[in-house]
Amino acid sequence: MGAATMMLYNTLGTNDLARATRFYDPTLATLGVVRLKQSPGEIGYGQPGSADCQLWIANPFDNKPASFGNGAMCALVAATRAAVDAFHAAGLANGGTDEGKPGLRYAPTFYSCYLRDPDGNKLSAVCVAAE
Repeated sequence: MGAATMMLYNTLGTNDLARATRFYDPTLATLGVVRLKQSPGEIGYGQPGSADCQLWIANPFDNKPASFGNGAMCALVAATRAAVDAFHAAGLANGGTDEGKPGLRYAPTFYSCYLRDPDGNKLSAVCVAAE
């Protein structure tokens, strides 16, 4: 058996799937992530050519309004610092709000940024490679 993976996927709620699609398609593309699936009420993102979605954006199953969690955040892998910069810029250009500009934090190789999607979900892109 291979190495264990802790996370299978993450789901973030939205109150406007069309708006979320306009945000996530170009923002995640900066990290090489694409929309793999779409059905009424949800969109799924993952690596090109994969059948597995690691990030779902969905209308809440209970039909109540989506809300973001205070202290909750989804951190996404970026291959380069330039990808972190592009993620932040694309997020802001597509309806997101700044929660922390790209830069080094916490360790000499931890380059990250923070933003919120149009529904208020907090996202981070992180590159831990030395450049």
